[in-house]
Amino acid sequence: MRLKFTAVILLSIIIAGCAELRQIAEQLDSPRPLTNQEVIDGLKQALTIGADSAASGLSATDGYYRDQAVRILLPPEAQVITENLSLIPGGKKLIDDVILRINRAAEDAAKEAAPVFAAAVRNMTIQDGFAILRGENDAATQYLRSATWNELYGLYQPRIKNSIDRPIAGNISTGESWDVLTGQWNRIANSAMGRMSDLKPVDVELDRYLTERALDGLFLKLAEQEELIRTNPAARVTDLLRRVFGQG
Repeated sequence: MRLKFTAVILLSIIIAGCAELRQIAEQLDSPRPLTNQEVIDGLKQALTIGADSAASGLSATDGYYRDQAVRILLPPEAQVITENLSLIPGGKKLIDDVILRINRAAEDAAKEAAPVFAAAVRNMTIQDGFAILRGENDAATQYLRSATWNELYGLYQPRIKNSIDRPIAGNISTGESWDVLTGQWNRIANSAMGRMSDLKPVDVELDRYLTERALDGLFLKLAEQEELIRTNPAARVTDLLRRVFGQG
């Protein structure tokens, strides 16, 4: 009888021990809550990887020029310039050369974009991190756009302006042709007859327009990288990224 009682006690202890071990195992298997630091570190990794990829892709030769999604073209208001130049021998090549130079200038500027992004990443706060993690698929891109636009504009604009200031046909640059065209058009549009005809003046600063299109392309590529990390597990190339975005 005593032996049977002892066996029952031992069996109870074993069962209780197994239940406890199972509970411990379940706790180990279940994901622990993310810490604030993990969120920040994970977001910084994602932003750094995405920004480096976007900048390096666009800074390569033809990074802008051969990608129809980001290729920089003259503004629609320049159509009259391109149409008239196309009528003269070699005119189309002149236009193509201008477009190529503009895109080459943007590719050159993109080489310096990664350090600008890196500085913004270092300054990210815990509040920024959680807002990005819980935000839309481009929340990180929008954060970087807000934090870096002015500095990136300062990198891109001088290169773009230098490109359009180079002489082309008749020793006249793209910028000068643009100023002449818009000046003549605006005189007509602002005249009494122009106002009666409801003509609208053209108020487009060419270098500003082209610089903004170049930056739009940069952030488009960054948004693509961010969405990839958020939605495609294969793009989460570190354990921390898998943990942060797997639970986000």
